Amino acid sequence: MVVEYARRGDVAVVTMNRPEYRNAQNSAMTYALDEAFYRAAGDDDVKVIVLAGAGPHFSAGHDIGTPGRDADRSFARKAGMWWDHVGKSGAESRFARESEVYLGMCRRWREIPKPVIASVQGACVAGGLMLAWVCDLIVASEDAFFADPVVRMGIPGVEYFAHPWVMPPRIAKEFLYTGERMTAARAHELGWVNRVVARESLEDETFALADRIAAMPRMGLALTKKAVNQAEDLQGLQSGMDSVFGLHHLAHAHNAETGADSLAGQDAKSMKAAAKAASNGS
Repeated sequence: MVVEYARRGDVAVVTMNRPEYRNAQNSAMTYALDEAFYRAAGDDDVKVIVLAGAGPHFSAGHDIGTPGRDADRSFARKAGMWWDHVGKSGAESRFARESEVYLGMCRRWREIPKPVIASVQGACVAGGLMLAWVCDLIVASEDAFFADPVVRMGIPGVEYFAHPWVMPPRIAKEFLYTGERMTAARAHELGWVNRVVARESLEDETFALADRIAAMPRMGLALTKKAVNQAEDLQGLQSGMDSVFGLHHLAHAHNAETGADSLAGQDAKSMKAAAKAASNGS
């Protein structure tokens, strides 16, 4: 299974399970995550949800090159009223698909009326950031790192564009302009990672926090989450994200019109090589 679901007392554990591909998110995983989150949200015995990734990495982002890539498959649509992307061409296909599996799903998950904690180790890159950022809290191991390198594709950040709300605007610009990795310690310093712990303590520390939160009244937690989310929305998060989603798809269309494909000829291998070269100062 690409997503595993388990109960640990009154905590639901949702685990991305494609470790051989660094938990790259294909559509099958997206819909499996949605099913797991619905299951946890509907279970009266679950007070808190933990999102984790199997293996050495939380998530390397969207699947742009594994044998399980399924961008050309249809799934039962859940996150909006856009039509099925399969059989469509150009922006009509890309916009419909990404409105559903990326922006739409992430917005749904942000509104789960129970606290969600991301337990992050290793890589949390691009689409992986989206998954962590929809969570209420992030506990990261010391070896965790964060990056959104898609400007290399000519694209202004991932679809769930929370960057200027998660971090100060100038830091967000640097993060995007360079595509460089941000350490867990730096993310904690900037206030968007809650706790940084030793790798061997990540699971224990995450569940200790989850258990502490689970002791609070369920309705109080739900209303508090809604209050903070509403404050973010009043600061422009929803409308800002919509406007950037349009720019994101302008970039895809520009790439497709002027180059080989909508990703500017980049794939998982070339992006990894570029990141390695940048980290070596090349």
